[in-house]
Amino acid sequence: MSEKSIKVGIVGAGIQGVCNALFLQKKGFQVTLFDRDEPGNAASYGNAGHFSPYASVSLNRTDILTDVPQMLISSRGPLALKWNYVPKMIPWFLRFIINCRKEKMMHTAKYMHQILDLSLPAYDELFQGINLEGLVENKGILYVWTNKSQKSRDLEIQIRDELGVKQQLVNPKEIHDLEPNIKPFYDGGVFYDYARHARNPRKILVKLFEKFLEKGGKFLKLNIQNVDFDGDKPVLRSEAQRFIFDKLVVACGAFSKRLTDKLHENIPLDTERGYHVHFKGCDHLISRPVVYADRGFGMTPMEQGLRVVGTVEFGGLENPLSKSRIKNLILNAKDMIDGLPEHKDEWLGFRPSLPDFLPVIGPSKNYKNVFYSFGHHHLGWTLGAISGKIVSKMVANENTNLDLKPYSSIRFS
Repeated sequence: MSEKSIKVGIVGAGIQGVCNALFLQKKGFQVTLFDRDEPGNAASYGNAGHFSPYASVSLNRTDILTDVPQMLISSRGPLALKWNYVPKMIPWFLRFIINCRKEKMMHTAKYMHQILDLSLPAYDELFQGINLEGLVENKGILYVWTNKSQKSRDLEIQIRDELGVKQQLVNPKEIHDLEPNIKPFYDGGVFYDYARHARNPRKILVKLFEKFLEKGGKFLKLNIQNVDFDGDKPVLRSEAQRFIFDKLVVACGAFSKRLTDKLHENIPLDTERGYHVHFKGCDHLISRPVVYADRGFGMTPMEQGLRVVGTVEFGGLENPLSKSRIKNLILNAKDMIDGLPEHKDEWLGFRPSLPDFLPVIGPSKNYKNVFYSFGHHHLGWTLGAISGKIVSKMVANENTNLDLKPYSSIRFS
């Protein structure tokens, strides 16, 4: 059977699903995207907009467990729990603790680096022929910190140095020269001058989606509730319809577990809830994204204004938005920049996270015609294109020249 007659269904029309769709199209597959919402209305809308090829050090760090109590106590800290969700999180937390050992931390960093290093060229491939004027800026990303968190920052810098990540340490004067409107509370920082940021993530995703449609792709706005099989062909079922495909890609972010459970895989996917607010008309105050590392939040200049985004809240998919987390972002932003107006657009989104902080990319362990692309935690936006490129090669039975075993769902068996 030639690729042109092979039908691929993709569940999820966020950045992962759309990038998978485009790379599969480039290989000649007939692709249909499914989502219960319009493309770009979930995490692919509300993220920080960073293209972060340097971000190989994840949360499963050797020092994180000693920092957690203080993070939870501090009203300005980056971590929060919905206490009604804690019992459901216990198995995930236990796995996470195991993955905070040094060898596990280095394993995660090594294999995040492997795909992050390829992330920008993969986007450049997809962006060909798309007018992104004013939507992607190449001004770098700046991290700042105080001496209180220097030990944690030293660990990150050391690991990135060992992996060969390009990074430029900056002193207070250099930080001021880069971003003069930031209050001088900082003691040091690091500047990734090759990183990029999105001025409007949703618009970029919609442009990619329109390219997919122009090239003959199909989109169905349906809530896929189940997957079963006709022989070895995946069958997707909504409330009233069924669709049969030759291949299936599950790429629906934090909601992917609802389908992988039906595929008889016990993948420990959970969600880190992230928030944003906008300060309208304030995007001119900084030239690039600035991240305050001590407090785990950042600011990005966007079309909608100055987007303040961050925090990690464990609370599942059903709990309502936490006003305390919104207040946390507002107060932190005002600690960084004077004269901010009233905030707008309180938003909550879901980062799909696994306890080893590696994504799941590749085939299902149970079904040869099912593939996964989810679990990218804070880096779903950065890793959209390269994940799609890898999956498209796997579906086409092509060699990727990468060690993909660390991303396999088999690791949770």
